[in-house]
Amino acid sequence: MSFSLLKHIHPLAVGAYRCHAYSSAPLGVMNQVLAEVMDSIKAAGTYKPERVITTKQAAQIKVQGNNKDILNFCANNYLGLSSNLEVIEAAKESLDLYGNGLSSVRFICGTQDIHKELEHKIAKFHGRDDAILYISCFDANAGIFETLLGREDAVLSDELNHASIIDGIRLCSAERHRYKHMNMQDLEEKLQATQKCRMRLIVTDGVFSMDGDVSPLREICDLADKYNSLVFIDECHATGFLGATGRGTEEFIGVEGRCHIINSTLGKALGGAAGGYTTGPQSLIDILRQKSRPYLFSNSLPPPIVAAASKVFDLITQDNSLIAKVTSNTKRFRDKITAAGFEVWGKDHPICPIMLGEASLAGRFAEEMLDRDIYVIGFSFPVVPKGLARIRVQISAAHSEEEIDRAVDAFIEVGKKLEVIP
Repeated sequence: MSFSLLKHIHPLAVGAYRCHAYSSAPLGVMNQVLAEVMDSIKAAGTYKPERVITTKQAAQIKVQGNNKDILNFCANNYLGLSSNLEVIEAAKESLDLYGNGLSSVRFICGTQDIHKELEHKIAKFHGRDDAILYISCFDANAGIFETLLGREDAVLSDELNHASIIDGIRLCSAERHRYKHMNMQDLEEKLQATQKCRMRLIVTDGVFSMDGDVSPLREICDLADKYNSLVFIDECHATGFLGATGRGTEEFIGVEGRCHIINSTLGKALGGAAGGYTTGPQSLIDILRQKSRPYLFSNSLPPPIVAAASKVFDLITQDNSLIAKVTSNTKRFRDKITAAGFEVWGKDHPICPIMLGEASLAGRFAEEMLDRDIYVIGFSFPVVPKGLARIRVQISAAHSEEEIDRAVDAFIEVGKKLEVIP
């Protein structure tokens, strides 16, 4: 029976062909509940529509319904490598050599030589013993805490850590303590209170993605030494571009090698596709391969993504010019937007949150910017706390100085129109 005929038949008469033969009563309850939730989201001004991009990810893109070239200032494409020709070619070559995917988890028949080569490159890049790949850093964060920590242990997490860290910690049976954001006094008090525990793991983002602020890693590591604790750092918004050679927050702060465990992503600066990893002591990586559930029960990272990420590591270890470019672009934007009178959070990082307060204002501001061919997004609750809505600008090495200045000029124009700045 053809689909064209099926759609003219009453659903109850379709029988075996019907693909949605569920009971209408519980579905009605679900629909009502979800409709009420959706209405509340829209009433609060926190509904998040998805704009559709019709081009590759780059500094200039096109958006569905708009034939103009739009400047993109909200991607995690910090080094501009998402559409780099060498990276794309590496991915294409891997399709011919290794296929599209493995149809398997790693421990069955899902490990190719390129997976091991990339893990070796990652470990060498960070100066660690070994590394383990995941489909995403969300999975890496979901897999580590449950594997490492037991009831005899304690985990101490910054209150503004990424949602994936929060969810990962929920899976473990350790004592859970949340310290105030970057507050070393509060962290020390919690370290003192957990001295009876077998292990203490301090958990922090290297860079906090909504605020653009960098973790006080030196002070954290000093406290870890003082109280015999481990340090875990999530480097998703640092790896590849923060620090003189892109080694991340450790290099940026000047505490290389002091963090025991690093989790990061291949899906931002390092090619922009997908994938995450944990790198650290050999004993930890070995046990993750045996017990980490997202690793054991998820398909292997596809060969094109592995090959592309491997090429990115080659590029950034051979040449630091893209790192220097994103650094200079960041300074240019931050200096000009601050001089214009905007409140900008964070410091010396390509994440530049321009604070607006109200969710509805952030949404309207983003639409006004799109009218001026600048693509930015308003962030509001629940992504950020209520009353702290913002436009999060993200700077890339792919932006030219002229494009940075165009964005600043548009911000000033809209800021004056909406009475954000005088």
